[in-house]
Amino acid sequence: MTTERIGPPLRAGERETLRAFLDYHRATLALKCDGLSTEELRRRSVPPSALSLLGLVRHLAEVERTWFRRVINHEDVPLVWSPDGDYQVAYDASTATRSEAFEAWREEVEHSRRIEREAESLDVTGHHAPWGEDVSLRLVMLHLIHEYARHNGHADLLREAVDGTVGA
Repeated sequence: MTTERIGPPLRAGERETLRAFLDYHRATLALKCDGLSTEELRRRSVPPSALSLLGLVRHLAEVERTWFRRVINHEDVPLVWSPDGDYQVAYDASTATRSEAFEAWREEVEHSRRIEREAESLDVTGHHAPWGEDVSLRLVMLHLIHEYARHNGHADLLREAVDGTVGA
């Protein structure tokens, strides 16, 4: 698998810039996983953490699903890996496969892109029950950029530990 990553535009409107930065971070995660086997993607960071590249892919599939489908699009869908709504379950990739995790992640990313494209504006809102607050699509996109950027930092270290590869 070879991932193409396109840098965000230097001059663009708000929505196009947010979309581009989110896609840039999505591509960064995929790049960190390119060329690795399921076993390498399952390799955990340091005990007692269950953190692995494959676990990050699974977690971010849950994050995409929650914020775009459940919050913004008001879909009544469960999490992918936890019927109880426990996000930590996704991190345990001990029996997961590369194809299963990436298929779920790509599917959720496509749902997210569709929901964002179809939204009238960045001011569209959804209700985030854990916070007890309505949130805008703008906030959701910024939150996802933050979430990916944070986890891509983890992915940097995880990838380096697997085969010494560094850089984005």
